[in-house]
Amino acid sequence: MVSSDQRRRQLAREKYLRQQQRREEAHKKAKRRNAIIASSLAVVLAAGAAAYASVGLADGDKDSGNAASDAVTPTPSEPTSSPEPKPAIDAKAKYTMSLKTSQGDISIAMDAAKTPRTVNSFKHLADKKYFDGTKCHRLTTDGIFVLQCGDPSGDGTGGPGYNIPDENLTALGKAGADGKVTFPAGTVAMANTGQPGTGGSQFFLVHKDTKLPPTYTPFGTMDAAGLKAVQEIAKGGVEGGAPDGAPKKAVTIEKATVSKK
Repeated sequence: MVSSDQRRRQLAREKYLRQQQRREEAHKKAKRRNAIIASSLAVVLAAGAAAYASVGLADGDKDSGNAASDAVTPTPSEPTSSPEPKPAIDAKAKYTMSLKTSQGDISIAMDAAKTPRTVNSFKHLADKKYFDGTKCHRLTTDGIFVLQCGDPSGDGTGGPGYNIPDENLTALGKAGADGKVTFPAGTVAMANTGQPGTGGSQFFLVHKDTKLPPTYTPFGTMDAAGLKAVQEIAKGGVEGGAPDGAPKKAVTIEKATVSKK
């Protein structure tokens, strides 16, 4: 017999899945609309393409054939439609996010005192099994060195329907002349859309020291075994031999939990 508590959890899960389905449908409509707009602009863009190529790439960009994009940004999806979850953690405590993946277990230490809203969001999503069964969709092996996860759609466009603010941005020190700081191997940080306060559910695991602008919330550190697992994934490379794309060793988060130490 199903208990009343189990029934409540089942109803909550069904409601959550319906919300996700509505957001996905809205996103598909937006993509179709954007495709129509793009086709109408194609002639104009084609006229300027030759001139653009003759002067090279814009400052800060890199040739995608030689290096990974110097950004860790999910494609902006549909407008946020849900409120940020209410605080439900001990902001003075430390938490552990445990990821059971198809390529090994990863344990991530998180300090709620430094990133309370980020930790609160991950606890909220993990409790709802949001990450379970999702793929780590992006691996970069040149220029920047990260494995990016947390997108339920598996293509870099998904999110939980709300945003959380940036936190702890000064933790890695002062930016150098290039405007960047070093994210040490083992760091776990939030992806965003390139604009402040646009974190959602996507995050990245740094498998080798990486220089990036200090605009990504560093909220955790992998244990030694977790870092080794991610480095093994990186050694496998990217599908098609590119430096940026889906990892050859497919990575699925089978189960994610967040617990207080």
